[in-house]
Amino acid sequence: MENVALITGSSRGIGAATAALLAQNGWAVCINYLEQREKAESLTAALNALGFQAIAHQADVSDRAAVNAMVQRVEEELGPVGLLVNNAGVARQQQFQDIEPEYWQHIFSVNLGGCFNCTQAVLPNMLHEHEGCIVNISSIWGTHGASCETAYSATKHAIIGLTRSLAAELAPSNIRVNCITPGVIDTDMVQVLGQETLDSLARDVIPMGRLGRPEEIARAVLYLARDASYTTGQILSCDGGFFI
Repeated sequence: MENVALITGSSRGIGAATAALLAQNGWAVCINYLEQREKAESLTAALNALGFQAIAHQADVSDRAAVNAMVQRVEEELGPVGLLVNNAGVARQQQFQDIEPEYWQHIFSVNLGGCFNCTQAVLPNMLHEHEGCIVNISSIWGTHGASCETAYSATKHAIIGLTRSLAAELAPSNIRVNCITPGVIDTDMVQVLGQETLDSLARDVIPMGRLGRPEEIARAVLYLARDASYTTGQILSCDGGFFI
């Protein structure tokens, strides 16, 4: 299959770093976004200016019709998707008893439903070609749980279960499915914790003494996509030693 990658939630943060690194390493990339159109188009323009193939496409990953339309466009303009990075996600700190049913449904629809929709959309070509790679972005809170992030943790734990089960199912078709569990990465998502908390985490909790960088998660994606040809169903933790 052609080196075509679809990275969901890639207008900024981990997704943007991943799209840029994959483009630099020979992938044609689709930069998916929901609201950050300016950032997505700016990244696309920058990659195109360097001679890389990149397109930006707005789609809510929880909307199956929107996902199907996105994948169809990618196939028409870039080729069949050989690498899917399920990165799009939402989060909110909240005590469990205060979670509204609507938000519970929303976070599952985006974080887990997005993986479901995008994976099902790209699978037909992968199965036809007997080749493909899927990298799901979970979280250390999907393996350990986090107070006041019950909904988020539950979705990320489910992504790990999806990864392992789907890897077993798709391995005979030469399609690899792996998962990355980032720790505290210096992105917009963690800024809600406040600088004092982030500094304390880096100083007192993370053995490496700093937050992770989006580019470091991107390099883990590249490793699983390009180099780990005999690796499937694995959960790769990138957390600076947060949990050892």
